[in-house]
Amino acid sequence: MEEGRPSRTAFGVARRRAAHQLIDQPPLVLDDPVAVPILGPDAAAEIKANLQKYDSLPGRGLRAFMAARSRYAEDQLHQAIIRGVRQYVILGAGLDTFPYRNPYPPEQLKIFEVDHPATQQWKLELFARANINIPSELTFAPVNFEQQTLATGLTQTSFDFQHPAFFSWLGVTPYLTLEAFRATIRTIGNMPSGSGVTFEYALSRSLLKEHEKLGFDRLAMRVEAAGEPFQLFFSPEQMKAELATAGFYQVEELTSDRINDRYFQDRSDGLRLYGGLARLITAWM
Repeated sequence: MEEGRPSRTAFGVARRRAAHQLIDQPPLVLDDPVAVPILGPDAAAEIKANLQKYDSLPGRGLRAFMAARSRYAEDQLHQAIIRGVRQYVILGAGLDTFPYRNPYPPEQLKIFEVDHPATQQWKLELFARANINIPSELTFAPVNFEQQTLATGLTQTSFDFQHPAFFSWLGVTPYLTLEAFRATIRTIGNMPSGSGVTFEYALSRSLLKEHEKLGFDRLAMRVEAAGEPFQLFFSPEQMKAELATAGFYQVEELTSDRINDRYFQDRSDGLRLYGGLARLITAWM
């Protein structure tokens, strides 16, 4: 990201989540009544007028992944709360809307959004225009992951490092350096027992099938044109080693097939993932 400019890819992700509310048939994988309003009064008409863009085969697969990864993170958060976790940290929050449709009472869950300062300011402006109030249990922590550590950002808030927390980290790791990734994963790995994290990682291009490489190349060109190029990739073996080094003991990894089995079975609209450019991970301390 350029200093002082909000994330363009965050806006693209938000449009995909909004399109899921408008285009896809119920039951929705991610039921998000805030997704459309935050984009402004013309968002619904713009999406419906550009169905060829949003509902092409690549567009449908990308939209499915955006919906599924948020749903998966929120499902894992629920498991963390059952385990007694009372702190939720959304890393690289972008236009994530969970705090505005949070089903848990403030005394049960404190929420911390960590993101680039320019993106956070832009988000606050969008929510103000949509007349959406900031929840009392939400705290913003501005952090530039390439210049600051997660620990530094959270230290400036009421976050309690002595108690477990659950972290979601969606749409971030492919844009980081390896050093920034390791610094963040180490911070989470140093949290008390019961803490966990959900994130996705991009597979190394050499591991993709030929048709997947074409999809990867198209997506990589788009994000690079937006000024936010992909730069970090892993093999499953490399990711397993990174998590083990950081101290995680229990790891669930979802391939595209497993995501389809969990969230897209028996849908009448054909919504599902196509190809396997990325994988979802949940790791526990």
